[in-house]
Amino acid sequence: MKRLVFALIVLLVVLHQDFWWWDRIDPLAFGFMPIGLTWHGILSLLTSAVLALAVKFCWPRDVDVADHEAASRRSGPEL
Repeated sequence: MKRLVFALIVLLVVLHQDFWWWDRIDPLAFGFMPIGLTWHGILSLLTSAVLALAVKFCWPRDVDVADHEAASRRSGPEL
């Protein structure tokens, strides 16, 4: 799953370079929004979904536990 998430991140970086709409205003999405702005809005939603996958499947599970244990050792026993 980590390789898939990494591949999706690379794909998002490539898709962010929307050279095919650099000099175009038409067509207007929803009748008022330039197509490049619409593309970046969709890309932002896709990026949020990929980063949620990255946190769910790629983030180490014991990082927060270790931080909590280290903090409790520094503060000493509670009275």
